[in-house]
Amino acid sequence: MTRYVRVSDGAGRVRAGRVDGGRVEIFDTEDPLALLGDAAEPVGTVDVLDPERLDLPAPWQLLAPLVAPETWAAGVTYERSRQARVAESRMESVYDLVYEAERPELFLKDALGRRTVGPRAPIGVRGDATWSVPEPELALVVGADGGLLAATIGNDVSSRDIEGANPLYLPQAKIYAGACALGPALLVPDDWDAPFAIEVTIRDGEKTLFQDRTSTATMRRSFAELVGYLCRDNPIGRGTVLLTGTGVVPPDEVSLRPGHVVEIRVPGIGVLVNPVAAASEIAA
Repeated sequence: MTRYVRVSDGAGRVRAGRVDGGRVEIFDTEDPLALLGDAAEPVGTVDVLDPERLDLPAPWQLLAPLVAPETWAAGVTYERSRQARVAESRMESVYDLVYEAERPELFLKDALGRRTVGPRAPIGVRGDATWSVPEPELALVVGADGGLLAATIGNDVSSRDIEGANPLYLPQAKIYAGACALGPALLVPDDWDAPFAIEVTIRDGEKTLFQDRTSTATMRRSFAELVGYLCRDNPIGRGTVLLTGTGVVPPDEVSLRPGHVVEIRVPGIGVLVNPVAAASEIAA
């Protein structure tokens, strides 16, 4: 399995990189997808301080692994997600129908990375929300033909109380400054059929507020099914990201607040770490 990253040097130049053990090989391109299957030679290397978080020494900075032309998300793909959305909305028929239906729920999360951040950058919580949660997900990077190019970690940050008040409020619950995070790397897996384990931790300083795990093995829908519906009569650009849904939902008493830190780990890809801030500060 090979991992690819985007980094910035001390002069602000963006470069694509390939992770090779304890170092990142730097290439003369900004696009990690251009390295897939390419035999280009690196122009330099940078040591890795943490093999999972992929922290780099100053002045190097790890960025979001790509700037997706669009980021889409799938909902109610896990039983746990269905249960949570029924509970929050008290509209059981809506989410039961989606979970059991042939057609999945798909919605646009972002475009051109305007609301998406990378590792160590703050994710946002809305000022008019009372229950904000991370949604740890496997994110698929898709080609213009619908082929799977790579996978990364996604955090579909959501305002569950707003979504629960009325399903028509979904865009407001899902789309705002800092509402999506991707990283730390793109992974080209050896076997797309092998399940991905997903772990999430919410911390407040040294205190762990919430910790849980799931696996894509418990998804009701396959990657091919979700991507197939995404591409139906809907042209997408190379590098489009599809978040595949969450199987982890914190309890009602756990809500993201500025100062919290969210860590999402997917073995093979790494650990995506993001502090939490007010969305109004990120949008400023």
